[in-house]
Formats: sequence, C-alpha cells, structure tokens
Amino acid sequence: MDAPITILCLASYFKGNAFLRACKEQGCRTILITKEKLRDEAWDWESIDEFFTMPELVKPDILYAVAYLARTRTIDRIIPLDDYDVETAAALREHLRTPGMGDTTARYFRDKLAMRVQARDSGIPVPNFVHVLNYDRLRAFMENTPPPWVFKPRSEAGSVGIKKVDSPEEIWRSLEELGDQQSFYLLEQFIPGPVHHVDAIVSEREVLFNIAHRYGRPPMDVFQTGGVFTTHTMDPSQPETQALFDLNRRVIQALGMVRGVTHAEFIWSEQDGRFYFLEAAARVGGANIDELIQAATGVNMWREWARIELAHLRGEPYTLPAHRQDFAGLILCLARQEHPDLSSYADPEVVWRLHKEHHAGLIVASPSLERVVELLAAYEARFREDFLAVLPPSDKPA
Repeated sequence: MDAPITILCLASYFKGNAFLRACKEQGCRTILITKEKLRDEAWDWESIDEFFTMPELVKPDILYAVAYLARTRTIDRIIPLDDYDVETAAALREHLRTPGMGDTTARYFRDKLAMRVQARDSGIPVPNFVHVLNYDRLRAFMENTPPPWVFKPRSEAGSVGIKKVDSPEEIWRSLEELGDQQSFYLLEQFIPGPVHHVDAIVSEREVLFNIAHRYGRPPMDVFQTGGVFTTHTMDPSQPETQALFDLNRRVIQALGMVRGVTHAEFIWSEQDGRFYFLEAAARVGGANIDELIQAATGVNMWREWARIELAHLRGEPYTLPAHRQDFAGLILCLARQEHPDLSSYADPEVVWRLHKEHHAGLIVASPSLERVVELLAAYEARFREDFLAVLPPSDKPA
C-alpha cells in the first residue's frame, strides 16, 4: 500500500483551514507549523495530523525544525498559508529539494522592488519608482517626479508600513531614522485613482480562472487613516475588466508563476486612463476576499489551490469546477463593540457575516451588480454610524 501524500503547511497567521480540509479529503497527511501565540486558534483539528508551534517561523530555526521532521517523515509539498511564509516555504523547498516555487520566483512575489523591476522589464506599466539605495538616483527621482510619493517597505504584506510623503525633507528624515534598514525600501510615484484586485488560479502557467474587484477606497488610505473597507466584483464583460485580465496574465507570466493562486493589485490612473501594476502575491487574497470570491462564483480559492498541488503531484490534469458568474460585495471595519450586532442588516442578499471580536463585516451577493453596489453604499454609511472605530495604523496586518 502506498504511503499517503504528506503536506507541510506554514502559517504565520490564522488562516487556511479550507486548504487543510481539502488535503485531508483527498487522503493526505497534513502537518501544520504555526506560531506559539496561534496555538489555541480555531484550527480544523480533524484535518491536521501533526501540529507544531514555534515562537517565530524564521530562518535558521525553521530550517532546523523542518529538517529534523524530515528525518522520519517524507514531506511531499510545502505550502505557505500566509504571505509572510512565501519566502520561508521557498527556502525550505530549496533546502530539502522539494518541488515547488523556489527562492528566485518567491522573491518576485514578495519583494516589491523585485516585482516592479521584473514587470517593468517585461513591458508592463508600473508607476515610476526608485530603489532607496543610491542618493544621487534618489535625488534625481524626486527632482523629476512631482510629489506626493509613496514610501514602501519591500517585503511587508499589503499596505503595512506604506506611507505617502510630500517633500524630500520627509524622505531624508525617514532615511535617517531607518539607518542601515533604508535599502529595504523603495520610493514610488503616487498615482491617484481607484485600486482594483484580480485573483487567479494558475495551472502549468495557464490562467484557468480569474475574477476582478474594485476597492471602494484604496487599501492604503483605509489602513493609514481608518474607515470602512469595501470591494465589489466587476462585470467581466466590460472592456476595463478584460483589460485587467489581460494585464494580470502578463504579470503572472513575467513573475514566473507555474501553479497555484495569485492576488494582484492594479491602479487606474485618473491622469491618463491606464492601468498600472502595483503588486502581486502568490497566495489567497486576505481580508476575507476568499469568502467574497466564493459568494460570487462558488469557487473556494483555498480548496482549488490544494487540488492543483495534489493533481500535479499525482501526475493528473487539474480541472476547474463549474462555477457561477454572479456579483458580490464585501464590507469590513474595526468596531467599537466587542461583538457587533449585525442582525439589523437583514436583506436577503446578505450571505456571510464576520465573527471576530471588535470587527464588523458582511458579504452581499446577487446576480445584479447594481444591487450589490447599492447595498454596499447604504451599508457603508450605516457601518460608520453603527460600528466604526479608528486606531493608529499597525506595523503588522490584523
């Protein structure tokens, strides 16, 4: 009898239960390594065969730990459940010579400088940028690119650590504070306009599924100043959505994704009417975007990621399941109440509610995009009145 496939998952944040369940349903043996502080989260224990914790999932400790496990276990695949685990998983694959994304490709999906250089060199439009390294080049950028600018850490997730700056003096002060850490940053042209995200399923370099959404306010604005976060599905038949799909395929090709899931963000410039690539991640979208996609299409991104990995491992073709093309909208905010009461949001289009302390959130879904947009607008005003709390921006994602 063949030994079961063993999947090792890394989780620096609590997420990915659907991935674990999908692996278990297909007869896999699953090992989860997470942080000690996440030990008591609501993990799907029935889908986990071995569970280990560490203070932090960082090198070299994680290399030693996994190599020790591999003395008595055959690890077939290593999967990062969070963005912060992508490079760690790649390093482990390189060290153990396990198939999957290696160090170079992982860098394109984690390092905001590396992904911009690769995209630009592949002819993909990106905002003007400069690596915070050579001061002459930095001065030239600030002289030739009008402020404001966006100051970004290269390897944080999402909008963490990003700030908008208006003058060279602010930049020099920031660099003085950063000291030797300043080369881990880049400075980028600020482009005003709505931000969009495209989530995709990729198998053997081919995009088999993609869906586009438009944020209500840019995530950086919500992260920096607080407020209500919204996003809603775009009409796939519209030219702007098709343009996003085409640009996203070019990004996936340029960054070297072979198989898995991606979450990419693009901004539409109010100045020239073009889409610009902002960033891409080799993971399921955060902030409950996985629930949003499932509400609109029936596709569970976590489950399909597991199916892709296992199909490749078994030498079988991956087939995308049948799915809908409805529309959905997501609304979230920090809440003043420990357990916000969402019972008054009772429209029949409400299909999901968030259960998390000091957070209010729900998803609406409908065959009508107009109805989704209408409900989000009404709910956003009510969320500000009923729940909204504002805290200073954190240096880590929630």
